[in-house]
Amino acid sequence: MTRNVLYLHGMGGGGDSRIPKILADCFAGKDLRVVVRTYDFDPAVASGEISRWIEELRPSVVVGESLGSIHAIRVHGIPHILVSPALGAPKYLSRFAWTAGLPFVSALYGRIWRPREGDRQKLVFSVPVMKNYGPHLREALANTPAAGSRDYFFAFFGKRDHYLRSGVVSIRSWKKLFGADSFLMYDGTHFMEEEHVRNLLAPAIERIASEKNNDYLCP
Repeated sequence: MTRNVLYLHGMGGGGDSRIPKILADCFAGKDLRVVVRTYDFDPAVASGEISRWIEELRPSVVVGESLGSIHAIRVHGIPHILVSPALGAPKYLSRFAWTAGLPFVSALYGRIWRPREGDRQKLVFSVPVMKNYGPHLREALANTPAAGSRDYFFAFFGKRDHYLRSGVVSIRSWKKLFGADSFLMYDGTHFMEEEHVRNLLAPAIERIASEKNNDYLCP
């Protein structure tokens, strides 16, 4: 029986993102299949896409990276493993949505946060899209242990994550919402290095996917 691992990439990531490729290599020859697909930058659209993938794949684990962690947290009833969850990013996007309506600002954002070439998420910084990150975050926070969720959550944070200074990534917020024993700090950056993917992330996914109480099996 093959177990699917749904990987939700971060902002500007996509089907050819680096970490899921490493994970696929780690799981070669095992009964774990990593599935990563490019979803829409507008969370109102992406939530529908991801819901359909959940129904199709019935994953054993959902893995969220950076801004993609918010999408992962919204998924109910499946174990969650998160990499550098950017809990503060939706706050910034929704708070500063009005700036995208100013002349040239939307284009400027697009130049600053330009995805790499390939199968990558197209970033559209418009007022409506950025505003949608407010309710998107609220939906995610409704599925946290602090709000009564019984789902499994575990996160990895880099000690040298530059987003810790701005609050885009916040250990304090994570502890408040998910508990003090629900994360691990690794000696790396926001963009988890290959050694940590292989030595920390892959074993965690494999362990959780193998739990006997995990009923999300695929033939």
